[in-house]
Amino acid sequence: MPSPTSSFWPTSNPSVLILTILAVIVLLYFAREPAHTSIRSFCRVIRNGLRLTSFSVLRAEKRLITRNREVLLAEGLLKIERDIEREFHRVDRVIERDMQGYPSLHRKLSEEITRIDQDYTDSTEVPPTPPVWVNAVEAVAGLAQKNGSETMVGAILKDVHTTIIKQQKKAMDAYWKSTSERHKILGNMMPYWRRLAKVLEEVGSTVIGLQDRAKVIDQKMEEYEEIRNGSDKAAFTLHSSSLTQFFIDGFWVMVAIGGIVVNFHLISLPMSEMVGGGSYIGAYPVNEIAALVFILIETFAGMALMEALRITKLFPMIGSLDDRQRRFIAFVAVGFLFTFAGIESALAYMRDLIAANDEALRQSLLMGSGETMEIARSIIPTAAQMALGFILPFALTFAIIPFESLIHSARTVFGYALELLLRLIAALIRLVANIVYYLGSVLIGLYDLIIFLPLWVEKKITTLASREKSADDKTTKKAEAEAV
Repeated sequence: MPSPTSSFWPTSNPSVLILTILAVIVLLYFAREPAHTSIRSFCRVIRNGLRLTSFSVLRAEKRLITRNREVLLAEGLLKIERDIEREFHRVDRVIERDMQGYPSLHRKLSEEITRIDQDYTDSTEVPPTPPVWVNAVEAVAGLAQKNGSETMVGAILKDVHTTIIKQQKKAMDAYWKSTSERHKILGNMMPYWRRLAKVLEEVGSTVIGLQDRAKVIDQKMEEYEEIRNGSDKAAFTLHSSSLTQFFIDGFWVMVAIGGIVVNFHLISLPMSEMVGGGSYIGAYPVNEIAALVFILIETFAGMALMEALRITKLFPMIGSLDDRQRRFIAFVAVGFLFTFAGIESALAYMRDLIAANDEALRQSLLMGSGETMEIARSIIPTAAQMALGFILPFALTFAIIPFESLIHSARTVFGYALELLLRLIAALIRLVANIVYYLGSVLIGLYDLIIFLPLWVEKKITTLASREKSADDKTTKKAEAEAV
């Protein structure tokens, strides 16, 4: 008895199956042109939709490029403004430190110059020269001695000559004494000269330092103008700088994360003595959650300290406070940090005690005795753990600086990564569009492959018809030629 399936599906009769296939092929043959048109239109619609999608993605990429450039230039302007502000602050400190005492410095220089001038005036006094007639008396005395005259005139002249020689010797002694006094005055001038030279040297070094700062400020202002103008050179420099800074900051943030992990394992075990080691919040022990919260509070205190000192600008509200409030926040943050550091140091000591007790208990259980064993301990690991627990809170405080820099540099880096991703998506969409377009030709070829038999018959008939037509044309041309 035939089954319902065999009666419904005509596979049991080969002739019926063949006739069905032939009928389908004939139908597909007659629907060939509409089918080709539908396949081409469908593939063309999909391709155009994908091309529009690719165009939209490319437009989004262009807007993202513009946005990334604006963000990059804004970050560069902010950095240059900070550098210029720091340089002006340094110039202000130099002027306040060195130039605020200029009136007293001027008065000191005037006093030194007055003393030097007075000493110079005193050192220029010269004793009077001997009278001119001394030479004449000396000549007369020599003449009298030459003639051998022993008259009264010669004796008088000789006495006069002797007296004059004595007076001349006294005058020379007075001259040398005066010269020695002038040299002494000049020697007393040397300390004033040295102090004057030292003061002028200090003024010169201050002026040179200000000139160097002015050159740095000029260079920063040139960079500021280039960034304001949005030049390609400034954008390329900022792009390279942001990439370099991103990897550097990422490295130090990873180091800080390692410090947080070490700090977490350092205090998580002794926290079980404070909050209980058998309690859980979900799937996590309470002591681990408490240790994590403790570290986060330390990090927040360090962040508040950095903001109060205006080293970072993650919370502009803190930096915009007046100096008195910022100093209060800074003192409170430092107090919290020292408190947390002391607590961590104590927890590290407690951790060492707990670890030693656990090890002693484990050894006693392994030995099978009920008594607790004493294990030799060294103070070096304990001291190292306590020192590490005291230092880590302050080290994590300074980790806020690369964290802020990483946030700013990550904006541009992620923006460029998103640009590349959009460009790749657009290229893939265009590739898929071309694949879909040429897939239509493949589908048309497969469609013709299914109806190849009618197409082959059509081609044979067309070929025979063309041959008969060409033969008729040749016969007609030959008859026309013979008629002519």
